[in-house]
Amino acid sequence: MLVQLPYLLVMLGVLAAALLVMFDRWRRGSFVFGAALLVGAVLRAFIPSSQAGLLQVRGKSFDVTVMATVGGVMLWLAASIDSLGTD
Repeated sequence: MLVQLPYLLVMLGVLAAALLVMFDRWRRGSFVFGAALLVGAVLRAFIPSSQAGLLQVRGKSFDVTVMATVGGVMLWLAASIDSLGTD
């Protein structure tokens, strides 16, 4: 169970993002989703592969690069798109 703790932490962030989006807080949800992916990238980078659990999909460099890139793009989108009067 402890091996899956990093994955569960990231999924908790994704769940929080989904809830925010469901309640019409799409910018905040996008920000939380991007932050969760960046946390996953940092965890994958510094936790040994034997402890990474489901965060380990491919090689370490691939996993970190993809999660950091998608997380960064999500944060950029959340920050750069006009909210049109909503949060």
